[in-house]
Amino acid sequence: MVLLDVLGQRWALRILWELRDQRLTFRELQKRCDDVSPTSLNARLKQLRALNLVDHTTDGFGYTQWGKELGAQLHELHNWSERWGAAQRRRGKT
Repeated sequence: MVLLDVLGQRWALRILWELRDQRLTFRELQKRCDDVSPTSLNARLKQLRALNLVDHTTDGFGYTQWGKELGAQLHELHNWSERWGAAQRRRGKT
């Protein structure tokens, strides 16, 4: 439940999504997250680092091994949601 609580907070999933392909500096990550406030970005990064999902090196922020595994699961959820959305559109629900 701790993980779901953190992932449910604003910007958490977006940060993880933006880190899916490469490490990013704080400024790069902030820009990719639609110029999220530095305070909000710092708070989410602190939480994600505390959960050992994200780390920080001289190259910037990126996934840990646990983050990579979670990222793979999020990618599968994204694929599922694309299929589900298409089915809903065909049914005239969205």
